Amino acid sequence: MAKYVDGFVLVVPKDKVQEYEKMASEGRDMWMKHGAIDYYECMGDDLKAQEMGGMKTLTFPELTKSNADETVWFSFIVFESKQHRDEVNKKVMDEMSEKYKDAKDFSMPFDMKRLAYGGFEAVVNK
Repeated sequence: MAKYVDGFVLVVPKDKVQEYEKMASEGRDMWMKHGAIDYYECMGDDLKAQEMGGMKTLTFPELTKSNADETVWFSFIVFESKQHRDEVNKKVMDEMSEKYKDAKDFSMPFDMKRLAYGGFEAVVNK
């Protein structure tokens, strides 16, 4: 069965990693509660350039213009289909709006302007 994935690449300052992990754990619980199939938050570990077929790859730090005081995260949520993603995301956004409606001082532990996001149809999978 085909799947649909929401993917994210973002940069988190090293001094905000614990704060981000807490937020990501809450997000995981919310997405899974509303029907996501799987949820991953992956912090960069081996981000050195590689050679593939004689060509040097672009690194995530180069792509994100991150520096030594920052971590690069690759995150993704798996859904049954794009329609299922839309249904689950609506429920999650509704819950978040309700939960944080009075949170005047809420701020993200990363720069939203450096977040890359997209929805992807799984073309090759197991």
